[in-house]
Amino acid sequence: MRVRIVTVGRAGRLFSDLTTEYEGRARRYWSLDIVEVREERARRGLSAEEVRGRESRRLTEKVPSGYEVIALSRLGRSWSSVELAHYLERLAIDRRPGAAFLIGGALGLSGELLGMAHHQLSLSTLTLPHELARSILTEQIYRAGTILRGEPYHKGS
Repeated sequence: MRVRIVTVGRAGRLFSDLTTEYEGRARRYWSLDIVEVREERARRGLSAEEVRGRESRRLTEKVPSGYEVIALSRLGRSWSSVELAHYLERLAIDRRPGAAFLIGGALGLSGELLGMAHHQLSLSTLTLPHELARSILTEQIYRAGTILRGEPYHKGS
């Protein structure tokens, strides 16, 4: 099963070791691909919606044809770790090409991107820095693999 994370910007120094660790672990279970797109620089005359729109276009351009799109948004639906695992399992059973998780920049994702996504996933109702969201997401994708293989990493009930 192919999983792609498309994110605005690179993991900052604070989160890079954590993110790299969980990306490596997740690759034991999934064909994991990480794509980073350029962050739009805030400048005079450019509204927040224009920034979101430009970044969101860059994100969607990196989604392979046929992939399910999961947009990360604090306003999305929360999934448990087990629900995420079963979602990825269903995609594999249904022979879907893959799943693309999209992480916006500091200002989030455009309404247009959120509207075209198959799912909107909330990692928390709190507003998280996008670098932290990437770390949490990669850990959860790793955890999903361990759940499906019945490995002891996941302690949730």
